[in-house]
Amino acid sequence: MPVAILRSILCALTLVVIPVSAAQAQQSWADQMFEAHRHDFGDVARGADVVARVRFKNIHQQPVHVATVGSSCGCTTPKILNLSNPSSNDLFKPGEEGVLQLTLDTVKHQRKKEAKVSITFDQPTAAVITFPVSAYIRTDIVIEPGSINFGSVEVGGSATRKASIKYAGRPDWTITAARSTSNDITVNLGQPVRNGGSVAYDLEVALKPGAPAGQFRSQILLTTDDANAQPIPVLVEARIEADITVTPDVYALGALAPGQTKSFNIVVKGKKPFAIDKLECDNGGNDFKVRLPQGEKQVHVVPLTVTAPAKGGAISEVFTLTIAGRPQPVTFKAYGTIQN
Repeated sequence: MPVAILRSILCALTLVVIPVSAAQAQQSWADQMFEAHRHDFGDVARGADVVARVRFKNIHQQPVHVATVGSSCGCTTPKILNLSNPSSNDLFKPGEEGVLQLTLDTVKHQRKKEAKVSITFDQPTAAVITFPVSAYIRTDIVIEPGSINFGSVEVGGSATRKASIKYAGRPDWTITAARSTSNDITVNLGQPVRNGGSVAYDLEVALKPGAPAGQFRSQILLTTDDANAQPIPVLVEARIEADITVTPDVYALGALAPGQTKSFNIVVKGKKPFAIDKLECDNGGNDFKVRLPQGEKQVHVVPLTVTAPAKGGAISEVFTLTIAGRPQPVTFKAYGTIQN
């Protein structure tokens, strides 16, 4: 092949490849933040409360802003949540973590469903992520109520809830196993009640006393004798209320100049009077100073002062409070940005 012709072909190929590579590079910064890039709910029961969360983290040096989030199908409702700073669900500073929450509508929709969730970013540069979502909503299995929700439970407490699982189809249909994905949950599946082509089970779920404080989320997976069927998930939720709480548990310092000093208060509240033995910082605490309150009180106000370091970038610190007579410590976090 003549050299001139070969050069022409190579140039033409280069002109085609460059725009595609540029487009991929433009969106790669957004893709890199997410732990997954699609979600399959699998087989789910009709009427079940079905929610999935895909975690992500701003690993970049600039703030990330979510402009819009939407879905191509009404079967799936997407929502962006900021785990590090719940007061700002669309802006994520460097190091902040969030979730893409996907809620599946199993009441108005049936059988095979597919959706494309779109997340549009306008900072630090424009980018769009398309997140495929799929599910199969079975019409022959119904769960009432749609989930196991214990509501508010004190730390160290226990609770029990029940649900019914109803099936219409084969008279010999059987749930072969009911397994919890959490060690803090016990599951008891009753004996089947068969009536013609319908089968019913009672499901009893218990929350153990050792469940940690905070928002509790887990699943129970029901395995059936259906050929090639996936386990049916049952959502389990609870709000485990601690005997001691910190407000705010995440403090936003905002943007600080090098050497700038800022003071703030953390309120530590208990159900009964308590004493704070010590406060420790995970990173050594050279930038933070604290004046520890003395004696037993039901409410302690803990004053802290931060002096911004000379080096720019993100600043983050996790504080651990040791409470007299309490085996488990209490933690809270402060974060901000140092601007040069």
